[in-house]
Amino acid sequence: MEKKLPRIKAMLTPGEVARRSGVAVSALHFYESKGLIKSVRNEGNQRRYTRDVLRYVAIIKIAQRIGIPLATIGEALSVLPAGHTLNAKTWEQLSSQWREELDRRIHTLEALRDDLNGCIGCGCLSRSDCPLRNPGDRLGEQGTGARLLEDEANDR
Repeated sequence: MEKKLPRIKAMLTPGEVARRSGVAVSALHFYESKGLIKSVRNEGNQRRYTRDVLRYVAIIKIAQRIGIPLATIGEALSVLPAGHTLNAKTWEQLSSQWREELDRRIHTLEALRDDLNGCIGCGCLSRSDCPLRNPGDRLGEQGTGARLLEDEANDR
């Protein structure tokens, strides 16, 4: 007598996807509204996801964690064929698209860190000279006076 394997459930409920991926059901609905993931509806008009959605959600979470905007993630995912199963090769292609942007951000953060090192111990935070508070003395171009304080008060 041949032993039958248990039937693998082909579709996942939003709750199952949320539990397995670590995102809220509302996040799944949001991702779907932005076209990042897709669902189908069953006879009762309830959302169901294929198992592949777990990889899509994982990629979305990783990309968001490194600061990639959802619009950029959506653009990258939109060129994939419908029903495409994400794999290591796909991830390599996607991540290489985002590497340049990530490198640029790292460079900017390193420059800010280096500027901050110059301020440690100084305490002046000079409005005319501080490279962090007023880079290139751009506020000086507006003339004299308390322009920065006025702008900050208006932002409140």
